[in-house]
Amino acid sequence: MTIENIIFDFGGVLVDWNPRYLFREYFRSENEMENFLSTVCTNDWNLEQDRGRSLADGTRLLQAKFPEYHSLIALYYSKWELTLKSDIPDTVSLLYRLKEKYNIFGLTNWSNETIPIAYRRFPFFKEFDGIVVSGDEKIVKPDKRIYQLLLDRYKLNAENSVFIDDNVSNVKAAEEMGMIAIQYENSSQLEARLSAIQVI
Repeated sequence: MTIENIIFDFGGVLVDWNPRYLFREYFRSENEMENFLSTVCTNDWNLEQDRGRSLADGTRLLQAKFPEYHSLIALYYSKWELTLKSDIPDTVSLLYRLKEKYNIFGLTNWSNETIPIAYRRFPFFKEFDGIVVSGDEKIVKPDKRIYQLLLDRYKLNAENSVFIDDNVSNVKAAEEMGMIAIQYENSSQLEARLSAIQVI
């Protein structure tokens, strides 16, 4: 088996994204913030924007459900760029090394309204040979249809591809599609796994 393609998730792998970077200054305590993020602006709510629901609709629906948090909910997308702290330098360095030998692709759960902000912020996105964004396709990982869409669109063979993601469900789906899949923990662990399968 010859590895030809490396497929990266973005958030938590190449980009340090976390809504806590935005909201920490708006709460008196970590507990208050964590309660807000676990009960109001939840991961499941954000995932619906990643699935293609507009930011305006997502915001409006949540404000109607939690009117007492109206202004804080508005901040989530009006100041969304503050949730992007930085790239993850050691993983980005690995990406550039891998690009010398392999085709590089992206498969991300991300709103199609906010992904352009990341593209502008981080020059490494220019290295990709192709990117599939859930918000464009109205499908989110780990739905296998979005993996198949990536394979079909760029004429990739699953067995020739390595998939890297920090979410265990997404990794499991990639494995079931026939890819070599690595659950990302940190840059050193990723480098060790890639070395173990003789990719680097």
